[in-house]
Amino acid sequence: MKKLNIKLIALFLASVAVVSCDEEFENSVEDGGVYTSGEADFTKYVTVGNSLTAGFADGALYLDGQLNSYPNIIAGQMQLAGGGEFNQPLVNDNTGGLLAAGVQILPNRFVLASDGMGNAAGPAVYTGAAPTTDITNKVTGPLNNFGVPGARVFHLAAPNYGSLAGVSTGTANPYFARFSSSDGATVIGDAAAANGTFFTLWIGNNDILGYATSGGVGVDNNETGNVNPATQGNNSITNNNVFGGVYQQLVAALTANGAKGALVNIPDVTSIPFFTTVPFNAIPLDGATAAFVNQSYAQYNGAMTAYAQTPLLTQAEADARIINFTAGPNAIVILDKDLTDLPDPTQPGQFLPKLRQATADDLVVFTAATILGTLADPNNPASVIGVGVPAGDNLVLTSNEQARITAAQTAYNSTIESLALANDLAYVDARSALADVASTGVPFNGGVLTSTYATGGGFSLDAVHPTARGYAFTANAIIEAINEKYGSTLPTVNIGAYPTVQLSDQVQ
Repeated sequence: MKKLNIKLIALFLASVAVVSCDEEFENSVEDGGVYTSGEADFTKYVTVGNSLTAGFADGALYLDGQLNSYPNIIAGQMQLAGGGEFNQPLVNDNTGGLLAAGVQILPNRFVLASDGMGNAAGPAVYTGAAPTTDITNKVTGPLNNFGVPGARVFHLAAPNYGSLAGVSTGTANPYFARFSSSDGATVIGDAAAANGTFFTLWIGNNDILGYATSGGVGVDNNETGNVNPATQGNNSITNNNVFGGVYQQLVAALTANGAKGALVNIPDVTSIPFFTTVPFNAIPLDGATAAFVNQSYAQYNGAMTAYAQTPLLTQAEADARIINFTAGPNAIVILDKDLTDLPDPTQPGQFLPKLRQATADDLVVFTAATILGTLADPNNPASVIGVGVPAGDNLVLTSNEQARITAAQTAYNSTIESLALANDLAYVDARSALADVASTGVPFNGGVLTSTYATGGGFSLDAVHPTARGYAFTANAIIEAINEKYGSTLPTVNIGAYPTVQLSDQVQ
């Protein structure tokens, strides 16, 4: 079998546009605009959330990302209607890595590396400068942005989540440890103590994202009934009751002083480039190679056909598990843990592998791009991953796994919407707004914002987090919801004036 060389990412980088421009208001004061706060009070804006709130992009937290975070954009618009100073726990540089007592603990950000001739060669970790942000140099002074990358809903109310000593043991978050008021502080406690007059809360993405990006290898705590946050792993789905109970506590803390605010719901994580860039039929074969591969699956296919004549397997299930390659693009072979266990007729006490070929309903994760088509065994030319060797469960999000995510997301969003109504707060439907970006694209003055990897303008090189332009779009969606709820007249921003993916090997 000849070795396959699949340059999946390059396919999506060929037409990257280079955009760099200064930020500007869509409706500027110079144009005679008069902006009001309506029933809201923007004197002190406080925001709480995870990496999206912090301005995380390109796989790291770096200075320009923070300056272009959606809360910082919103705060700038609020200043036109009585808003005050907005302080963030800014990092020192645009490299993106983090240090702990001089030792690097988190990697640098991604850049879109060039081939030296002005063409995109693909995403690469930036190595042009060493990181200089050390978490042991605590941020002091008043803060307005309490966005903590990696945080799930229950982390925001967890004591010691910002303990410097706990970072090395994995019990604390290095981003929060850098600016927590004390080792035992909670994120929500520090945020409430800031005593904001207006707030935004966007949390819950990570409560399903880890499960999704790991290809569903984690646990759905709604299926197990586990309501103990301490035992809900990073790649698991947070139990709906846990989410609802903690989220209610967060809202209560932020509104205790009478502050108004906006609650933002959870977008569909499966529509981001991390799940839409690598096609399910990523394996091109010629006729001879396809015939050779089919021979290797003949015994497995025969077992499926035989089991279709028994109560263990329906004909439809058997047909779905038949492996067949043809000349041209082919669906990859995957492991699917949700398939029926079938005894191996040739090995008593053993079961047949749960194999099938992917379909258009399956989502291949972004990281599979560098794995599919390579050899599992360098000494065996037939061990091509996705062909002779199935792609691991961690590389594909199946329809059943997507259903678990959707069920949890629906429950989370129901909680968020209900609490917005009960507390008379603005409700931001980020799910619908970002669905438009993914499906049809969103026009702006100068182009169309889409979710296409690297070229669409909406998402950064980690395929999960927005670009500055994507964050500006998010800021507009929140501003519009605030204006509708409170009768304020905050202006939106021109998203085309914010940068997107840059073709450069240097820090922007």
